[in-house]
Amino acid sequence: MTSAPVDPPARRRIPAVERLLARPEAGGLAEAHGRSALLATLRLELDGIRGGSGTVPGEAAILEAVAARLRAEGRASLRPVFNLTGTVLHTNLGRALLPPEAAAAVAAVMTRACNLEFDLDSGARGERDDHVEALLCRLTGAEAAIVVNNNAAAVFLVLNALAMRREVAVSRGELVEIGGSFRVPDVMARAGCRLREVGTTNRTHLRDFADGIGPRTGLVMRVHPSNYEVRGFTAQPDAAELHALCRERGVPLALDLGSGNLVDFAAYGLPAEPTVRAALARCDLVTFSGDKLLGAVQCGVVAGRADLVARIRKSPLKRALRVDKMTYAALEATLRLYLHPERLAETLPTLRLLTRPQGAIAAQAARLEPAVAARLAGRATVTRIACASQIGSGALPVETLPSAGLALAPPEGAGGRRAGGWCRRLAGALRALPVPIIGRTEGDAVRLDLRTLEDEAGFLESLDALAL
Repeated sequence: MTSAPVDPPARRRIPAVERLLARPEAGGLAEAHGRSALLATLRLELDGIRGGSGTVPGEAAILEAVAARLRAEGRASLRPVFNLTGTVLHTNLGRALLPPEAAAAVAAVMTRACNLEFDLDSGARGERDDHVEALLCRLTGAEAAIVVNNNAAAVFLVLNALAMRREVAVSRGELVEIGGSFRVPDVMARAGCRLREVGTTNRTHLRDFADGIGPRTGLVMRVHPSNYEVRGFTAQPDAAELHALCRERGVPLALDLGSGNLVDFAAYGLPAEPTVRAALARCDLVTFSGDKLLGAVQCGVVAGRADLVARIRKSPLKRALRVDKMTYAALEATLRLYLHPERLAETLPTLRLLTRPQGAIAAQAARLEPAVAARLAGRATVTRIACASQIGSGALPVETLPSAGLALAPPEGAGGRRAGGWCRRLAGALRALPVPIIGRTEGDAVRLDLRTLEDEAGFLESLDALAL
């Protein structure tokens, strides 16, 4: 039911725009947001009053409402949040956090000209991949490497450059779909390749690939099961034997590794994950992401045999999929951290967060519990909990890391069927904070996993503004 418009007598009480602009508060709003934006918002607010229920607010209230509109419109859409979901590399929350060195490198090239495609030694045109290729080869053992805008693009480029109008042999058990409906068969079709399925969903043998490779085969492709796991009666051919078969048949073997891990995770007490270097010992090309386990910026890398990378580099699609100067700056700075592996667990945020001891996180929960309880007094009960974090972004999907956190539950007497609605309201209120706090709802509580919380003061400061 719509409300009646303001009656004529009340309409006459609506202040004129010029009168509102003459008030001192308007001057501050014009200074902060611009006179044009203020004028447009004032007119929008007054139009709403004219079509409202008949109540005309005072001038101060009108300008207060205008100020709230302007603040909301001026707030950046992409902004920082506290990721307390328990997923360290959260795809929806930006994945890897950049180290300070990477952020500084990006800032340095953002506001000044740089040698993106200029060779400072010769004074001639340069190649943008030169800024990171030597580092990538040193850290992975590859002969050559190129960078594109994400790993999906890397896979697409490899398929298109090496196997367009030819067959690509893939095990049926590796025809996966990842986030955003990225399906291997669909990507192959778009890349101009013909899929040749070999083996079965759960068991594929070397003989299946031997039978599947023929005169029309342009590429054999393996897909690392980064976002799923098949258990039970399964089989996959030995990677070294498959590589030997491909060399014998003169067909390249490519591996979509997904998360680009450059170090031995087991050395840090983490679940084992194959490294790019180990993978390249058993195939010709590897594709992987820059913003997952590598801990850098979003990009995709193709690394491996020099002759194959050279063919890929010449593809017209390489230009369409290239990255900008800021990506190269961030990637180079992050890769340089790997040259000091003894310090990597401190300098690389992704590894630092993944290796945080549960005891340290539990101690943090103990420190924060009374402070959070004081801020939510009468509005929620706060308790310490043990929980399990996950790496995220398709990396080690069934492995978890012991962690600790806080559970925010309804106050006494607000449980039962009302708890679900209460949790939804609390989660919404946390998302509306100056720096939103993103947790996860489980059962009758909103849980905050503290594994990724390093800014305790900022967390509490944002929580001070909670309205529930």
